[in-house]
Amino acid sequence: MNENVKEKVISNNKNGMQMMLVISAIYAFSIFLLVVTAIGLDGSSVLITGVLGSGVNLFLFILSCIYVSLGWFPYIGLKVLKPGEALVLTLFGKYIGTIKEEGFYYVNPFCMACNPAADTKLGQSGDIAEKKNVVGISITGSDAQIFSGSSSKKISLKVMTLSNSRQKVNDFLGNPVEIAVAVMWRVTDTAKAVFAVDNYKEYLSLQSDTAVRNVVKLYPYDVTENVDTTGDGQADDGSLRGSTEIVAQKIREEIQSKVSEAGIEIVDARITYLAYAPEIAAAMLQRQQASAVVDARKLIVDGAVGMVELALERLNEKELVELDEERKAAMVSNLLVVLCGNHDAQPVVNSGSLY
Repeated sequence: MNENVKEKVISNNKNGMQMMLVISAIYAFSIFLLVVTAIGLDGSSVLITGVLGSGVNLFLFILSCIYVSLGWFPYIGLKVLKPGEALVLTLFGKYIGTIKEEGFYYVNPFCMACNPAADTKLGQSGDIAEKKNVVGISITGSDAQIFSGSSSKKISLKVMTLSNSRQKVNDFLGNPVEIAVAVMWRVTDTAKAVFAVDNYKEYLSLQSDTAVRNVVKLYPYDVTENVDTTGDGQADDGSLRGSTEIVAQKIREEIQSKVSEAGIEIVDARITYLAYAPEIAAAMLQRQQASAVVDARKLIVDGAVGMVELALERLNEKELVELDEERKAAMVSNLLVVLCGNHDAQPVVNSGSLY
């Protein structure tokens, strides 16, 4: 970007209503003068010809004809801005300023509004709303495409939400995951947005995709041992699934570092979709199920061992029966089978001697 191009805010041209009344009055007077001089040229009014003279009358007639034909041109300088809109103006290729405050303005009719991203439609809030205004159908080959009305050259200063399509990215362990991120952003410097990059919307979309890939590859999908995600040399429990807030913050910072030169501020970033890629989703689900089964079995065994230990202690305290080591082992085995089994145990009654 040319360092001499700085954003200049125009705020002293809020005279649109006055200029519209003046231009309309001059235009109405030119129509009246055209009618009057035309009557004089026709010869039907000797009074008009005598007062003005035939030469002056002809000159005024030509002048009024020219103004009536071109009198619409000054109306081009009338500009209306709603809250949250901006208009970047150039005069014969030179940047002259930006209108950012709502109001009714009048500027040089030769000024051109500049917005290279006006026709760019992304998957974001403002563009989705604009697509509802359909005025025609474009037919290319065998496909018919509906297009919206004429795009405005105004630049939105509102906070917009960019939601790109899902991306397939490899995580820290090389597992393919699908992730989608919603980015809340707004334009803060209109001069940079228009003149620093070719198309600030496409630039933001590309940088968002790149930032997602750069950040996701630093984290495993789930908590993994001996993985350092913070860069401090210590293993931690950071993961895409468990540290979504931290991951989203890093994505926001990564995007912001790239789009600052385009006059864009990243307000927030949020992960809207996260899952394993379809080709490994089934295998990873089996792995999670196996891990859950192992954890459940471990918990059951720990509880069963505690119950057996408690039973032996209570038998010793009450001195109900004396058991040698062999009988204790048999008792422990039977209790563990009963407590750890998936089905109800079938009891066997011993009616004979214990020994």
